[in-house]
Amino acid sequence: MVGRLDPAYPAGGSAFRSEGFLDQVAIARRGGGELALAALPPFLRALLVTDGTVTKILEAYFWEPVEVLTLGQDLVPADGPIPWIDVTAGDWVLQREARLLGARSGRVYASASSVIRTELIPETFRQRLIDREIGIGVLIRDSGLESYREVLEIGAEPRDARAMGDDGVFRTYRIIIGRAPVILITERFPLAPYR
Repeated sequence: MVGRLDPAYPAGGSAFRSEGFLDQVAIARRGGGELALAALPPFLRALLVTDGTVTKILEAYFWEPVEVLTLGQDLVPADGPIPWIDVTAGDWVLQREARLLGARSGRVYASASSVIRTELIPETFRQRLIDREIGIGVLIRDSGLESYREVLEIGAEPRDARAMGDDGVFRTYRIIIGRAPVILITERFPLAPYR
């Protein structure tokens, strides 16, 4: 769904980023309604706001290796602007869909949709990404690229809006490399494994 994000805040700003800890706050549900942050399991709240590598955090929490399964990946022209990463309609981007699975349990812990401005990442990084060797977070860490993650939006999704068949929460963040916004990722977490 390249170019179809509807940011609640202008590029570069969000209530989460500017306010930090938000006591007694609810996040909007896509399709209407709200979900209180305090009602979420503590570990899931931590996942929504972390700027670390989610795969490693999941491995430590669930105590099993987590695999990144790439479901699809295509180099496509953006069908609309994506202001959070300075993409205009028609710019070529790599669109990627993945799931984070427990290697032993087979349980889906998260899914991720990414939009990547491939022209702004080093060739070796780009090739490993295209070859689907490992997840984006691990790839950035292993490559030694200096980067910064900025959480832009968090929210809740009802079961009928999700491919994983459970109510869930999501976060959208961008990865800035070399002072340019390069990668936009939306991670979705089903509630069931975290209860």
